[in-house]
Amino acid sequence: MLLGLTAGAGRADDLQSVYRQAVDTSPVIAQARAQLDSEVAGKSLARADLHPHVNGFASGGMNTGYVTGFGPTPISTGYHSDLFSVSLTQLLFNGQTLAALKEADSRIEAGEAALAYAQQSVALQVTQVYFGMLQAQANERVAEQQASLLQSIADQTNTSLKVGTGDIISVQEAQSQLDAAQADLIAAKNAVEVARGQLEQLTHHRAGTLRDVKTLQALGPEPGELGPWLDTALKNQPLLQQARATLRATEERVEYERRARWPTLTLSGVGQHAVGTLLPPLGFDQAGASLNLSIPIYEGGSTRAAIRQAEALSRASRDSEANLRDGIRLATQTAFVNLQNSVAQFHARQQSVNSARVALDGTRTGYEIGTRSIVDLLTAATNYAAAQRNYYLALYTQIVTRVQLKAAAGILAPQDIESLNGLLDGSN
Repeated sequence: MLLGLTAGAGRADDLQSVYRQAVDTSPVIAQARAQLDSEVAGKSLARADLHPHVNGFASGGMNTGYVTGFGPTPISTGYHSDLFSVSLTQLLFNGQTLAALKEADSRIEAGEAALAYAQQSVALQVTQVYFGMLQAQANERVAEQQASLLQSIADQTNTSLKVGTGDIISVQEAQSQLDAAQADLIAAKNAVEVARGQLEQLTHHRAGTLRDVKTLQALGPEPGELGPWLDTALKNQPLLQQARATLRATEERVEYERRARWPTLTLSGVGQHAVGTLLPPLGFDQAGASLNLSIPIYEGGSTRAAIRQAEALSRASRDSEANLRDGIRLATQTAFVNLQNSVAQFHARQQSVNSARVALDGTRTGYEIGTRSIVDLLTAATNYAAAQRNYYLALYTQIVTRVQLKAAAGILAPQDIESLNGLLDGSN
């Protein structure tokens, strides 16, 4: 009664299928993947400076010439001219290009980490929303049970009043509790619709019936010490890996800007063919090669300003990485403690449901034989409903906190979703 969901019509969705839908349609993952593709292309762009650059040029035109001084009669003529040339430039040394390649590698690492974080975030969101919807549905069932129970109590008090064994105060008290229960039922139904909307937003599919937990053995952190989890988080958390890679990229950008002062050495070659001159018509063919050394002397202060800007951005990245590291420690510690607490909460709430049900049955019997009041019965009914809601909260929290700890440590994987899927009714 406590763990099962009433079977709905048609095929039910499990956690695995919902997760696949979310991954396939997630704009967050798609954005991270596109950003990574951009960083990979950026490395190819930086590497292009090391390759030969070949350029061709061609022109053709008609010209008019008017010449004096070669005789008593000026010369006026029109002529055609053509020019064809090919040039090749090969970079031999440029310190900035080598720094740009290192920076590109770091940015690719940052992009890979961002993609891994996006994938883990989607897995965490799917788990939270999936079991959040199950909890909302469980609360709706509890609210329906509560309203039905209070309706029967209200009917009983009205009957007692009509036959002369009841009183108006009992009727009013029962009706007041029934009105509150019906309001709770409306709120519970609305919560289900909100949870359904959140699930559909993640999967971009219409949400069907969800498979519920068939059985659960509460599990705490493994290993049971916080230290290994903190070490794992500081090593594997994709957000921190991204921040570290971004920090390296900013440091390499500083080096890139400093190398703007370095000389550049290139090898150039050119071949040219030109025909068409005013007088007389001539053809001209030329080929040549040169070794070129460029030394920057003064760039109007732009080099120094670019270095200062890059250094400031590097300091900002270093502070951001340190702040993120502190946040990851706290998040991992919090998730670890929450998972520990969820085990005790689950066992306690499990027992409280049994106790509240026994108390309700005993109070109802006492009310029927006249040893307990209507207030006692209504209180027992309210306590039973509260115990059920708290149980479902503890049940789904126990599952979700397992995922939250792995997500905080940066080791949440599709296999973990598959493992949780095995807890669901009807899942293989």
